[in-house]
Amino acid sequence: MNKIWQGRLDGEELLFHRIFQRVREENNYDSISPKDFVLHGFSVDEGVRRNKGRQGAKDAPDIIRKNMSNFPVILPDFSLLDFGNITCEDKNLENTQNHLAKNVSKVLLKGGKSMVLGGGHEVTYAHYLGVKTAFPEQKIGIINIDAHFDNRQPEKGVGPSSGTGFWQIAQEGEIHSLHIGIQRNSNTLKLFDTAHQYGMKYILADELFFENLPSIYERINELLNNVDYVYLTICMDVFNASIAPGVSASAYNGIFADTTFMHFYRHILKSEKLLALDVAEVNPTYDLQDRTARLAATLMNEWFMA
Repeated sequence: MNKIWQGRLDGEELLFHRIFQRVREENNYDSISPKDFVLHGFSVDEGVRRNKGRQGAKDAPDIIRKNMSNFPVILPDFSLLDFGNITCEDKNLENTQNHLAKNVSKVLLKGGKSMVLGGGHEVTYAHYLGVKTAFPEQKIGIINIDAHFDNRQPEKGVGPSSGTGFWQIAQEGEIHSLHIGIQRNSNTLKLFDTAHQYGMKYILADELFFENLPSIYERINELLNNVDYVYLTICMDVFNASIAPGVSASAYNGIFADTTFMHFYRHILKSEKLLALDVAEVNPTYDLQDRTARLAATLMNEWFMA
């Protein structure tokens, strides 16, 4: 792990610090203090395989870590604990998801902020389950920045996958979700119908332009105001292939991490209700110059500065 967290050393004084100088590798959840950022890698793409996507996302967590390492530390009390990677060697996705969920619940009950580096978007169900395990009586809101609803019903004989997370969550009770960046050409009418059936709110990719920010803020605030806690998940295939080529399913008409995106993204990050954040579907096999991994690292780093 030490070989991953490396960067430019300008000095040991606090004003010089970069993230790699403030990471503490841990395996003891009792060491977590309130407000600590706590990181897990979800080195899993079994769900992508089941969903017939391009495998390779299981190799992403360490590459994203490497690209996070050199960012400067902005806040003086910043603390990041890294609990390593969770893997799925036996194709038993369900057990692996439960493993992550148990670890996430431990983090949240200690007052930490949960961060997960995927892996495939099967991380969604696992991360949500961890939040719900920690706070079973609370209303959990989910913001999914994604081109896809990921609400398809599991295939018989295949089981849950990277595309079934929100369907699984909806089976457990009322779902409170907002899906931002949805592409009409990436979701069948059945998936739109499922979203409407379960009350999944969404903002189309075509609606993400600067002049529409007031409406975007309004819909985000509607979710934030009506839940107790928030979990934010980002599927990197929401972005245009020119800035995120290394994903399981490329989107040539995807969105950009432009001014509009950063405005509403930072607005979400500033919410005191936000407890958990992950990035999913970075696929190093198809990445170019670490563009996708670097973008994912940047999005994670934004929470450190919020």
